[in-house]
Amino acid sequence: MSRMLISRVTLIDGSVVDIAISGNRFELVAPRIEGSFDTVIDGAGLLAAPPFFNTHTHAAMTLLRGIADDLELFEWLNDHIWPAEAKLTAADIRAGSRLAALEMIKSGTVFFNDMYFHPLETIRAAEELGMRAAIGMITLESVPDGGRGFEERNRELRELEAQGAFSDRISLMLAPHALYTVSETALRRIAAESAEHNRIVHIHLAETAREVREFRASHGGKSPIDYLDEIGLLSPRLLIAHAIHLDDREIALLAERGVIFSHMPCSNRKLVSGAFRFRAVEASGALITLGTDGCASNNNLSMFDEMKNCAILAKEEAGDPRVCPAETAFAVATVNGARAFGIDSGVIEAGRLADLVLYALDSPALTPAHHQVSNLVYAADSSAVDTVICDGRILMRGRKVPGETEIIAEARAAAARLGSR
Repeated sequence: MSRMLISRVTLIDGSVVDIAISGNRFELVAPRIEGSFDTVIDGAGLLAAPPFFNTHTHAAMTLLRGIADDLELFEWLNDHIWPAEAKLTAADIRAGSRLAALEMIKSGTVFFNDMYFHPLETIRAAEELGMRAAIGMITLESVPDGGRGFEERNRELRELEAQGAFSDRISLMLAPHALYTVSETALRRIAAESAEHNRIVHIHLAETAREVREFRASHGGKSPIDYLDEIGLLSPRLLIAHAIHLDDREIALLAERGVIFSHMPCSNRKLVSGAFRFRAVEASGALITLGTDGCASNNNLSMFDEMKNCAILAKEEAGDPRVCPAETAFAVATVNGARAFGIDSGVIEAGRLADLVLYALDSPALTPAHHQVSNLVYAADSSAVDTVICDGRILMRGRKVPGETEIIAEARAAAARLGSR
């Protein structure tokens, strides 16, 4: 089993330690560690911190970055995004997913929860670049074939999973797109499979006022939350993306059922979808995580932007600057995401999975070092990220990811073909 040593590195509490990694787990964190190591990183001048866990994205949408900005959600989807997506091939999805993985690694993210077409191509991209990923088996019935193509791909994924074709870093989720694109029959089937196989369900929910209004109008005034509860989907296995338009009773019910929230502050602000009720959700005891959404609506995959906007919007929505302090925003972006997916990570301590980010302490945004968590949340960006380690493997060192030039060239070519079709 390989061993790695990161020597004389600074932790976010200011202490200077050595970090020993054995295989894919932290072996020891102590002031001075002796022994024989296959790899040694001189951590002097570096800050070690937990990495980011992106709990909602559509990775391959990197290819659609900038094609339809400054529009209302349903116009954006119906008139621009869905027509563009209809042109995407499996090869395009792989190229876009590789670009997304590169972008996430370079900004300190080691895990992403994805919902998109041709999911096997996204798995291949994550495996190639060494990331962790939860990949959605999509149900989307509002398409010409009624979603049969998605179900065929989902059967293939289940078969590959049963054969042990994926590494331990990859897990499969159930991913009904939204209540307005998936039938009750399909949702009940998904609820049953989730309970039987203990699979997480990942769904867009209560993203816009229009979505909620139209659902109530077509369901006799029933709220989307009550509907999902009746179907049996509200459980600790459910992760809801956006979850903006909720009242106090609905938030309390979601928390009681153990539902996980994925908050996308940048995408929500850009599409003017509404303000996530951070203080109310936090007070309910529900687990809040952070996602970036896709690059067509954000337009990047930086969890630095999400942390800062999460904290600032929470204060603004509550009218209280004490809401969502830096420590909370950092936890929401790191350890909360790991907890949501049952990943033994998000903390640098012996026995945990060896995932971490090394930041350059000479970065202007990390200077001065009065409060490095505050610096990471409110000041830093991806330029401060020097090294990324996931599952005990170095994914980036000295800001260089192996093969990044080829990944960018491939994505640029795919995007050019997309535009010419």
